[in-house]
Amino acid sequence: MNAIAPGYFETNNTAALPSDDARAQQILARIPAGRWCRPSDLAGAAVFLASAASDYVHGILLPVDGRGLAR
Repeated sequence: MNAIAPGYFETNNTAALPSDDARAQQILARIPAGRWCRPSDLAGAAVFLASAASDYVHGILLPVDGRGLAR
């Protein structure tokens, strides 16, 4: 089984975070890419894991987080 680990997204559930300037800046400071994740950022990872290109890829957690975990 493979999985995608997304970073911070602006959604209805997280609306309070980017609305709070101080908290939003704290979060952005932790993301080397300098921005929140967009749904389109997940597309490449999802297509890869759903395609034959990943047939021999097993048991991975693929971070799509703007390098947040690498920090």
